[in-house]
Parts: sequence; structure tokens; C-alpha cells
Amino acid sequence: MKTLIIYTSQTGFTKRYAEWLAEKMSGDLLELKDAQKKSADFFENYDAICYGGWAMAGNIVKCKWFLEKAVNWKNKRLAMFCVGGSPNDNPDVEVFLQNVLTDEQKKYIRVFYCQGGFNYEKMKPQYKLAMKMFVSVLKNKKNATEKEKGMAEKCASSYDISDVKYIEPVVEYLKEMKKNYEKVV
Repeated sequence: MKTLIIYTSQTGFTKRYAEWLAEKMSGDLLELKDAQKKSADFFENYDAICYGGWAMAGNIVKCKWFLEKAVNWKNKRLAMFCVGGSPNDNPDVEVFLQNVLTDEQKKYIRVFYCQGGFNYEKMKPQYKLAMKMFVSVLKNKKNATEKEKGMAEKCASSYDISDVKYIEPVVEYLKEMKKNYEKVV
């Protein structure tokens, strides 16, 4: 079974998870900008294709390309993962994941979340500014909840809560395909 991991990363967290996933799956790794240059034939040899991006404003950054291509890849095992600054056990993560795909896309794509962190030093200026404004709004909010206060404190500076264990559900999902594939072959 051949697996391809396609990713885009701004500050390195998504790249780290993509590398971990490619290693665990003995798969190929390709940055989105390189995948976009490939012909349709290139993807035919893969049994499983996974896209990784980062979570921002209720969406997975730059996933449009993958979702458009995925319509023609329904015969493959398809997954998406995103990396964000919230811990995996944050209830908002589940709500986010439920809204990333349409009902139709959920029939052939599975989406996952991996906690990562923030690296202000590597963020593009517009994202850094947006995060600083978000933190400022939270810090200055009257009657802020404890959760909001905690989020403002955590997001005020760079941090890393990534761990290879958070890629395991993606690995398990993709390996289900491998087990089914091996039974057929």
C-alpha cells in the first residue's frame, strides 16, 4: 500500500506531524506547493492520500486544493489532519472538526486534529498581528471566563505542545486501509 502525505506549514508544527506520519506509514511526503504542480497521473499510484494544514478561523488552511482533488480520489483512503494551538481535549476541537467537511465529503474523507502550539518568531506578519489582536481582545474582555483568560495567557507567547502520539489516530485510520488492501492482494 502506497501512502502520500501532502502538507503545508507556516511555523513548522504541521511539517513535523507530516514527517512523523510519513515515517510511521513508510509513505511519501510532499509539500502542497509541489503537489499542486503534479499531473493527475502522479496520484494514481497511491492507495491513501492525507493532507495536513493548520487550523485557523474555523478552517484548515489551504485545504481547498485537496478537497477539489479528493472528489476524484474516492477509491482511495483519504484523510486530513490539522494542527492548532488548542489541546486535543478542548471541546471546541470536536465542534471545529464537525464543521470542516460537508456531509458529502465526510463519506470519503476523515479529518483529525493534532495539538501543536504557536511560534510567533516564524509566523507571517499578518498572522502574528491577527493573533496579537485576538489575545488583546481576550485580555481586555469584561467578564471573561476562566477559559478565555487561560487562552489569552497561553496565546500571548510562543509554546509547543506537539507530541508524536497525536498522529496515532491518523496512522490507525490509514492502516485500516492497509489491512484491507493486504487481504485483497
